[in-house]
Amino acid sequence: MLAIVCPGQGSQTPGFLAPWLELPPVAGLLASLSEIAGIDLTAHGTTSDEETIKDTAVAQPLIVAAGLVTAKSLFDVELGTLPVILAGHSVGEITAASLAGVLSESEAMTFVRERANSMAAAAAATPTGMSAVVGGDPAEV
Repeated sequence: MLAIVCPGQGSQTPGFLAPWLELPPVAGLLASLSEIAGIDLTAHGTTSDEETIKDTAVAQPLIVAAGLVTAKSLFDVELGTLPVILAGHSVGEITAASLAGVLSESEAMTFVRERANSMAAAAAATPTGMSAVVGGDPAEV
């Protein structure tokens, strides 16, 4: 049985897609996904700086596209034909849904584009923050 966990926002780093572009189907698939997302995923996955790819409107489509091209490059069959367990963390759920055949690649990219743009607009409207606490005394936390 194959188990795949699709990562969420924050797993992207500058240039992380560059090595994948050496594989034949990746450039074409990224170009197609870029058109749907309305952003240049190839540039963001290869040459954009850290600040640019941290932007939710860029990061989320980039992460979903990265998962789709990775799976297509590693597996030459539809994952739905294999005994597989798929899971996703946050936006990675969209990648997992597409790999499971619940959403087509086009539907996944359309969905993540709308999700990312809406989340970015909401975050820009009101100053917010986020933190994670690991361990610690509950009374102090």
